[in-house]
Amino acid sequence: MFETLRKMTAMRQIEAAELMMNANNYTSAYISAILAGTPQAQLVDTRKPKKTAGISPEAMARMERELARLQEGITSIQDSYGQDHLQLTVIKGYLAKLLGNARIVRYLMQHQPEFLSEFQAITEMASSPPPEAE
Repeated sequence: MFETLRKMTAMRQIEAAELMMNANNYTSAYISAILAGTPQAQLVDTRKPKKTAGISPEAMARMERELARLQEGITSIQDSYGQDHLQLTVIKGYLAKLLGNARIVRYLMQHQPEFLSEFQAITEMASSPPPEAE
């Protein structure tokens, strides 16, 4: 496992470790897949081609581009998570306060019952994602 990581530059090793932690997957097969998706420029020996049995250079290039795109997407999600969580917390508090008012609940029951059920579901949501979503 460590032999595979040593083939990557230090920055790519850090990225690989983050990928493994985010996926909660530390198997040698996963590390080999990360190596396969690592651009040649991020290898310690950039002149020596990666050994990938049964994968054409074109397919390898597509995999490298896709991996880079996925990593950008993950970074974007991680960057916005804190702000999104804060907004959800504020919205939950506001809706809970609204639903604490009997007149508002009565109005919603009479005129917008589907909104009432959705608002109640939002206020009952857990503050953090379920364990399998982390």
